[in-house]
Amino acid sequence: MKRSSGILLPISSLPSKGGIGTLGREARRFIDFLHEAKQSWWQILPVGPTSYGDSPYQCPSTFAGNPYFIDLDILKREGLLKKNEIDDITWGDDPMYVDYALLYEKRGPLLRKAAIRGLKRDDPGFESFKAENSGWLQEYSLFMALKQSFGMVSWTEWPDEGARMRDPETLDRCRQQLAGEIEIISYIQYLFFRQWNDLRDYAHEKGIGIIGDLPIYVALDSADVWAEREFFQIGEDGLPDKVAGVPPDYFNEDGQLWGNPLYDYERMKQDGYGWWIRRIGGAARLYDVIRIDHFRGFESYWAVPYGETTARNGEWIKGPGMDLIGPLKGWFRDLNFIAEDLGYPTDEVKQLLADSGFPGMKVLEFAFDEKLESTDMPFRHKPGCICYTGTHDNPPVKAWEKIAEPSEIKIAREYLGLAKGQDLSEAMIRAGMGSVAELFVAQMQDWLGLGKEARMNTPGILGGNWMWRLLPGQLDKKLAAKIARMTKLYGRSEEECQKSV
Repeated sequence: MKRSSGILLPISSLPSKGGIGTLGREARRFIDFLHEAKQSWWQILPVGPTSYGDSPYQCPSTFAGNPYFIDLDILKREGLLKKNEIDDITWGDDPMYVDYALLYEKRGPLLRKAAIRGLKRDDPGFESFKAENSGWLQEYSLFMALKQSFGMVSWTEWPDEGARMRDPETLDRCRQQLAGEIEIISYIQYLFFRQWNDLRDYAHEKGIGIIGDLPIYVALDSADVWAEREFFQIGEDGLPDKVAGVPPDYFNEDGQLWGNPLYDYERMKQDGYGWWIRRIGGAARLYDVIRIDHFRGFESYWAVPYGETTARNGEWIKGPGMDLIGPLKGWFRDLNFIAEDLGYPTDEVKQLLADSGFPGMKVLEFAFDEKLESTDMPFRHKPGCICYTGTHDNPPVKAWEKIAEPSEIKIAREYLGLAKGQDLSEAMIRAGMGSVAELFVAQMQDWLGLGKEARMNTPGILGGNWMWRLLPGQLDKKLAAKIARMTKLYGRSEEECQKSV
């Protein structure tokens, strides 16, 4: 990856008339904005279906796309929806925030109408899509059809033991009984991937690559665990003995109790890590660069007894390390990865990062401690790393300035040479732009100088996350020109990179 820069903005945060960002016109406008601003990358969050807590990190499938992101206006142009069917729905009172409860209630019925109409057409593309994605689509569609028939409760609570425990005769019967619903669910996935591929092609035409996030774990209530539970530390009753999380840290004194089932790496090794190879292959169809969330979990992972209410009483267990990463690099030689190596950077984690050859991350909001020892300090950055003002788990800089330790803010302002009253957000961006880091990424909120109202996620807090959205008109040519000028000034634009070759 050459010296470059990009902007972090989730798909859900795009403006739209449909209550949440989609893969339609506003996504293309944002790509145009990135192009005008001389950016090379658009970083997004996972694009899978959201479930528990509306989190994109708790999906019912690691392969499926989020139906909420399907653009309704495109469906209208294709004759799959009617104008009044879209216009008659109100998607919430505040365009700055996603109303997930309203989406859950209203978006599904609309997409079902579109799918039913689409299935009546003789569309060879749908048949090709099903054939190309048979490795995951059949199980996902059956899983979701069953889940709907059982009132959307977790598969571990399904009243039909045969369906819960995957008795072959029961599953054959369910496939026949739910055949119509399975086709509808599959067709909605077809709509997502068709729109996604068109959008990704448009981004590439504009010289924009897409950086996607890959959660290290998958949700317990997912088709992945239900269909292939032999690769997870799951008991005969379908429940895990221990679950994933992280110990108390900078974000939360109780740690973070994620609740995801842990992998059975010994069983995966016997399969040549085929599950992981399939998973990375699915992500490679979506993204140009994959950011592996919680990379340190490959070295050792925090295991918490199932049933605990916090992550305090866990233990570190050795992970697969290069035994897994090596085969992944062998299979995906042309794919770039970013290792999210934040939190507990032990010598073993540092060694694994070095052995992997993946670039690690530096976060400027973590840089300015009193001892001046943080490796996130811009002068300590090394070529090849990836620099961020903050990630989706951090507040925007303007909000961070109000909640961080006063000593940190004092050091930050002194380091960045700011007089009283001067803007810290822009100064942090300049520090990242000027870093030797291979890639610099800023949250869109920091370019706009937004505060706590625009925070995307507060780790360890359930509810109120993943909601912030851009308002129409917030991104204009003046801001694009400002970003472009700074990008060129710090040698991160395409033309400046070509001059340095």
